[in-house]
Amino acid sequence: MTPGSNIPLPVTRVAVDVAAPVRLDVSGLLLTADGKVRSDDDFIFYNQPAGPGVTYRSGGGTAPDAIIVDTSALPPGIEKIVVTASPDAAGQTFQGVEPTATIRGADDNSVLATFTPPQLGAETALVVVEIYLRNGVWKARAVGQGYADGLAGIATDFGVSVEEPAAAAPAQPAAPSQPVAPPMPTMQPPAAPAAPPAPPAPPAPGAGKVNLDKGRVSLQKNQTVSLVKGGSPLLSQVRMGLGWEPAYRGKDIDLDASVIAYGPQRNHIDSCYFGKLSIVNGAIKHSGDNLTGEGGGDDEVITVDLGRLPQEVTGLVFTVNSFSGQKFTEVAKAYCRLLDAATGEELVRFDLTSAEPQTGVMMAKLIRQFTGEWDMTAMGDFVKARTVRNMVKPAAQSL
Repeated sequence: MTPGSNIPLPVTRVAVDVAAPVRLDVSGLLLTADGKVRSDDDFIFYNQPAGPGVTYRSGGGTAPDAIIVDTSALPPGIEKIVVTASPDAAGQTFQGVEPTATIRGADDNSVLATFTPPQLGAETALVVVEIYLRNGVWKARAVGQGYADGLAGIATDFGVSVEEPAAAAPAQPAAPSQPVAPPMPTMQPPAAPAAPPAPPAPPAPGAGKVNLDKGRVSLQKNQTVSLVKGGSPLLSQVRMGLGWEPAYRGKDIDLDASVIAYGPQRNHIDSCYFGKLSIVNGAIKHSGDNLTGEGGGDDEVITVDLGRLPQEVTGLVFTVNSFSGQKFTEVAKAYCRLLDAATGEELVRFDLTSAEPQTGVMMAKLIRQFTGEWDMTAMGDFVKARTVRNMVKPAAQSL
């Protein structure tokens, strides 16, 4: 499976295990239609291994942990079970660690699907797959959404209360008549008292995600912004403007901006460029070719109606190519920026700060998330490709 793809489940009981070269903690969350747990009892993990219709199975360190889901035993109102994973070692990221989720029939251990999330880095926890109900049919979807703030970040997103470690304070006798609340489920197994940990290191470049609540976002290479404002996905028309100038007062340079649309299997659906100005029934449109790169403002603009994109379109990669063969070392001030098509407001900007002697560059990608919103990630990856046709394969590999 690839991110966003799904399969119908032929059995009512499935097991999802997640294997990796390092020990992983696997957990499951029971979610209602609003994407939240009903209470902390809906968080199933090693300290709370059983819930209605969902159980945690430890691999004992020699086999991967698993979450077992009995769809026939789930309570009314539960429409989704999210399966997560995080490295067992404190602070370890998924950099260099390639986890693979296997969805099996729980009763006969038959393999129904496998999924390896692509391009992991500073993430310390993942939403790996989800088991969800759609039109009366239970399905499994590959997700691969990473979090830089660990399993606690995932739990908080889905409504689980996470205890923060209490600050050290002088011990005081408790009043005998004071009732003591039962402890919340903890995110880590009990450990012996230790010295206070050092402050966490700042996130690595590109780690985590921001949204549009604080206004315009300026991205660096590999950073991601969620196209969400005020808690709602931005399901409206946006424009991707791409611009460039000849370097050092050089000769005119003819670059071509394009966007390539992909499906959930990274399958090529269509490409929008100067030779094909409208694709997917007009949901994506191109402004036309700029032959020189001179003049202020965007050189070429691609308009995307996010609300009209077919569900089969789950990924868009925006590219720039030099058909004439001029290299990007001859280009200055290349950038892309995402604008609200209705107001002209600039939402996101990415300035290309480096160049390589290549003829193509993948500037940015938009990925439809399993929750419905879109994420934009700055890329700036150079390839040897003079036309959009030559970009289709490397762009697919970047999703």
